[in-house]
Amino acid sequence: MKKFDTLRSHFKNLDYYIFIPYIILSLIGVIMVYSASYSTAGNINPSGILIKQASYFLVGLLIIVIVMNGNNKIIKSKKFITIFGFILTISLIYLKFFGAIANGAAGWINLGPINIQPAEVAKVYFIMRFARVIQAEDDKINDYNWVSIFKGRLYFSLFIVFFIFIQPDLGGAIINTSIIFIMILSSGIKWKKSLKILLFTIFLAFIFVFAVLYPLIKMGVWRGYQANRVISFIDPFKYHDRSGYQVINSYYALSNGGILGRGLGNSIQKNGYLPEAHTDFIMSVISEELGLLTVLLILFLLAFIVGRIFIIGVRSKSIYDRLICYGIAFYITIQALINTGAVTGMMPITGVTFPFISYGGSSMLTLSFCIGLTLLISANQGKRS
Repeated sequence: MKKFDTLRSHFKNLDYYIFIPYIILSLIGVIMVYSASYSTAGNINPSGILIKQASYFLVGLLIIVIVMNGNNKIIKSKKFITIFGFILTISLIYLKFFGAIANGAAGWINLGPINIQPAEVAKVYFIMRFARVIQAEDDKINDYNWVSIFKGRLYFSLFIVFFIFIQPDLGGAIINTSIIFIMILSSGIKWKKSLKILLFTIFLAFIFVFAVLYPLIKMGVWRGYQANRVISFIDPFKYHDRSGYQVINSYYALSNGGILGRGLGNSIQKNGYLPEAHTDFIMSVISEELGLLTVLLILFLLAFIVGRIFIIGVRSKSIYDRLICYGIAFYITIQALINTGAVTGMMPITGVTFPFISYGGSSMLTLSFCIGLTLLISANQGKRS
């Protein structure tokens, strides 16, 4: 009875500024996943895809209810984080040695009706882990000793990221590393120092791509699935019949749609021209069928959620809650940026899905859990006020 009172109290203070955009984006996702998978080419069953995506959405809503029915004392305990990290590490090691390869990577564990992607779950783990660590060490962290405080935890985190990278999952490795980096920069280091570190890291990333990865690919030292994606980013039209094929057809889809689109279900590129149209490149299909205005609406709703989560974090008196909000806001932002960058050819294709829209159980359920956490934090703020 007490649990239901807690849930009733939390829903009384439900943050509709997050919940309603989440519902709208998820429903757009269900509709567009069905439309993008309804192709005249290939052997995809669009009805099956629709049922699965709708199920992921409903289970995501259930996860939000479960999270809002409690508090975050259990999930922020050291014991929970330790067990979480252990299971995650074992899962990634299992994938490396026993995982089945799909789409060039061994990244999914089959659990019957759903395939779990540990690289997605890792994003939540790093947010929760570093939020807890920073809260526990808050009085010790400063501009001079933050390296020594985070060093051991950073080694273990990068060990996990390494196993994500060698699946190979370049997109997952980039996002998880970025989350770790942002969480550390949010620990209380002065903003000027954080900005310098951030800009320097971005500079090093570009140097790494163009001065290290690209030459290794050209010399044939690094080959395979991810290597082809990087080299097609440099010059997609040079490799139009191979690795550049996907991004070039994304260009066609974007240009075909114009401002208002060709109409729901009327995409040309999804019919055998654009691989992974209902996952990585769903925004291309949305642009072609529903036009630029719908794409801008989706980006606005996503930005609205991110902004609202950030505001909740700023208002929070708890260091842990504040960092959870910052981490989730960044997670959604970086995932959307990388996906949009790949669709428009501004970044390499890394297999990153668009939040709430692309087909996929792991991404939808993980993001729903994050939304549940932010709604819980917001509801507790509402009760206090």
